[in-house]
Amino acid sequence: MAEPFQFKSTDVTIEKRETVFKGFFQMDKLWLTHPRFDGREMPTFTRELFIRGDATCVLPYDPDRDEVVLLEQFRLGALGRDQSPWLLELVAGMNEDGETPEEVAQREGVEEAGLTFEPLEKICNYLVSPGGTTELIHLYCGRISTAAAGGLFGMEHEHEDIRAHVFSADEAITMIYDGRINNAAAIIALQWLQLNRRRLKEGWS
Repeated sequence: MAEPFQFKSTDVTIEKRETVFKGFFQMDKLWLTHPRFDGREMPTFTRELFIRGDATCVLPYDPDRDEVVLLEQFRLGALGRDQSPWLLELVAGMNEDGETPEEVAQREGVEEAGLTFEPLEKICNYLVSPGGTTELIHLYCGRISTAAAGGLFGMEHEHEDIRAHVFSADEAITMIYDGRINNAAAIIALQWLQLNRRRLKEGWS
């Protein structure tokens, strides 16, 4: 059996690329080809690519109280499904030019939940939906105190309307399994917390 990752970005030939939409987001159309695993060349094909910058997400966790903070806000992409389009999510924001993910995490923590993180621990980076979008998520867990956490936040000029909730870690994890939390960043972070909870309680307390 061949080893994985035999091909690299340089093996992809982009014959043509054009921007077909540019608004809050951007959509490009690409004509491309690349080698096949059987040694032949893939015939030229087209794909639309949703251009979206990288983002940073943080799970705020208090190891002393064993509590997390989750943010409730409206999400257009959930509209029309058999659920509320107000989701429970992590602290999150788009990475601006020149910002590190850690700087984004701290900025968004203050803006969206009135929180600062000390320390921040990296969970992973992951591609959101690489079949159609460029977005990469930088995922963290951040130590906080939930003693005074919760309330209403968000930047009005960005049309943000956010309610920060405090939940026990157990309840937050349960919400994955009963479907109340069904967005990828929150699921990954809470399942990571489930695996690392004891270590964080011992090391962060």
